Amino acid sequence: MAPRLLILFTLVAAAFADDVLQLGDADFDTKVGSYDTVLVMFYAPWCGHCKRLKPEFEKAATSLKTNDPLVILAKVDCTEDGKDTCGKYGVSGYPTLKIFRGGDLSSDYNGPREANGIVKYMRSQVGPASKELNSIEVAEAFLSAPEVSVLFFGDDSKLKDAFLKAADKLRETVRFGHSVKAEINEKYGYDNVVVLIRPKHLENKFEETSVVYEGPNDKSAIETFVKDNFHGLVGHRTQDSAQDFGSPLVVAYYNVDYVKNVKGTNYWRNRVLKVRMETFEAFLTKLKAGELEPYVKSEPIPDQDGPVAVAVAKNFDELVTNSDKDVMIEFYAPWCGHCKKLAPTYEELGTAMKDEAVEIVKMDATANDVPSSFNVRGFPTLFWKPKGGEPVPYNGGRELDDFIPYIAKEASSELNGWDRKGNPKKTEL
Repeated sequence: MAPRLLILFTLVAAAFADDVLQLGDADFDTKVGSYDTVLVMFYAPWCGHCKRLKPEFEKAATSLKTNDPLVILAKVDCTEDGKDTCGKYGVSGYPTLKIFRGGDLSSDYNGPREANGIVKYMRSQVGPASKELNSIEVAEAFLSAPEVSVLFFGDDSKLKDAFLKAADKLRETVRFGHSVKAEINEKYGYDNVVVLIRPKHLENKFEETSVVYEGPNDKSAIETFVKDNFHGLVGHRTQDSAQDFGSPLVVAYYNVDYVKNVKGTNYWRNRVLKVRMETFEAFLTKLKAGELEPYVKSEPIPDQDGPVAVAVAKNFDELVTNSDKDVMIEFYAPWCGHCKKLAPTYEELGTAMKDEAVEIVKMDATANDVPSSFNVRGFPTLFWKPKGGEPVPYNGGRELDDFIPYIAKEASSELNGWDRKGNPKKTEL
């Protein structure tokens, strides 16, 4: 029996892989130019992040091959027969994802990196923001997808106009559809309304499967309705949807698998949904009142005895978030080879900035909770946090001569030792 399972698994994996086009220098322009929309992953076989992305990318390709309009996923090996193509498009790190339209580079891909998120994001990049449901068969197929759907049923109206504007605004994260066909509207029992419909696997006895919008003919109001109802009483929190769940927040952790184990997953979800215990109510009351101290994974606060300040979760706000200095922070992992390579240069940068109003900081992101405003998906990840401002990713070079001009340009106040272009200032004797 075991060999049969192994063969079946191999065949399934191969089927997923076959849906991703393998391109090289010889056929890249021709193949990419033959499709309207292509998402290309530029990778290196030895890259750990690429290996983690590969199965998600393949699953997304399989889902998108039947999308209307068609979206193709392709990959290029930058270490072998795709070197020239990678150079042409300025690929300097792996994996790099880019969107091509009609053979031309359209934009960098800045969406999620798990299968469902890739599918949603790329669907939002093609065709209208809301899919027209022009037959009962199309409507049934649309609603059979394992995703939340927001629909308009009815004739042309001001409500429909507001709905389509809201769809255009939220198209990257929510799927929209609309029907003006009387037979479809009659089948589903709706007339001139916007309705949010949850997928079958999220149906439960504690909340309605569908929620009807009852507000004004206003785009912003519809957007608010969608955001407020999208996740229901107990939402499925993933890496790519985490920003939808604001504090205060109660998170239940258990094995979630809506592909192979829907029943088992919903067994635990339903237990969470029906919680009405007095102790839990008391806990939530204290939580709402701010009387509970949150648990934060953190190393002990260290002594600061080097040119690079060491942040842990317990001192992060003091050292980074609320600092009266600009901050360059590196999130690293102790086992990461790229982090070890960067370490001596980063120490040099700390020494160079010791007399400036700039703090050079590092944090072990495997041993400490990272605030949600710092989106860390690989190592090392660097952010520039201006004094009193929001963090922005640092994507520049990683030599001292790359860091200093960047900091000189972005610093809140001009540096003592360098001008705004990063040129050393003359020292008077």
